[in-house]
Amino acid sequence: MNKKWIARLALGALLVFGGFGIGYLNANTIEADGAAAVPGSVEDPVVTKSYVDKLVAQGGGGASEQESNKLTVVTVPNAKTLIAAEGTEVIVRSGKAVAYSPDANGLADLTDGKDVFKGAPIPANHLILFPRAGRGITTDPAFTKSLTVLVRGSYSIQ
Repeated sequence: MNKKWIARLALGALLVFGGFGIGYLNANTIEADGAAAVPGSVEDPVVTKSYVDKLVAQGGGGASEQESNKLTVVTVPNAKTLIAAEGTEVIVRSGKAVAYSPDANGLADLTDGKDVFKGAPIPANHLILFPRAGRGITTDPAFTKSLTVLVRGSYSIQ
């Protein structure tokens, strides 16, 4: 029984140390995906601060995109019309507004998921999308005050 125990111990030690030996010898071929890239190589380039500053100065640093996403508070005087460019978004904050369109097509009420046709009232606090240029909003004929709206995109008041 003593010899069996020693034989098992020796076999176990051989297996453990053999496994460590194989792992040590093959360590160079077993690497993680990110560990193989050498800093400064094509796979992992080094970028200097001056290079990044130069790119930001050339491209404006993306500020123009942030400006186009900005909501602007606009007051539309009574009996005037806000004419929006294609893709402009408007939210009526105060006042009674109606849709304006030179043709039979209307505006997209993204809040309700409905079309708003020419002359139909626009609910307050609804996001309205202008799918084509030349469409807009105006004050309700029965409303005597100005509208306050939030606008994202290009527009003109006529």
